[in-house]
Amino acid sequence: FWFQQIRTFIQMRTNLKVVDNSGAKRVMCIQSLRGKKGARLGDMIIGSVKEAQPRGKVKKGDVVYGVVVRAAMKKGRSDGSEVQFDDNAIVIVNNKGELIGTRVFGPVPHELRKKKHLKILALAEHIV
Repeated sequence: FWFQQIRTFIQMRTNLKVVDNSGAKRVMCIQSLRGKKGARLGDMIIGSVKEAQPRGKVKKGDVVYGVVVRAAMKKGRSDGSEVQFDDNAIVIVNNKGELIGTRVFGPVPHELRKKKHLKILALAEHIV
């Protein structure tokens, strides 16, 4: 079918979990910086903070940049294996790509190395 050929992971209006200690808990994707297609693992998105902790660095309603670190859709790897996560998650960064938080929780795929997000990999609890 035609819809099986579209391999986007994160589309507009997708709710994403925030897995760093920036203060945000949930972000809704406004736009992918990849164009019309949507975002994949390691891509940057622009999102709106929907839930935030009371005294965090980001507040509810803020427009933030984020890097997709987990996607619920399967991603094939060059060695033939596939990686799939339980949720869609991002790490909040500034417009230059520098992290706002100081910790990254949960597993992070090693595909981020290709996209030059080495700081996220360095702070991650577990690299898959």
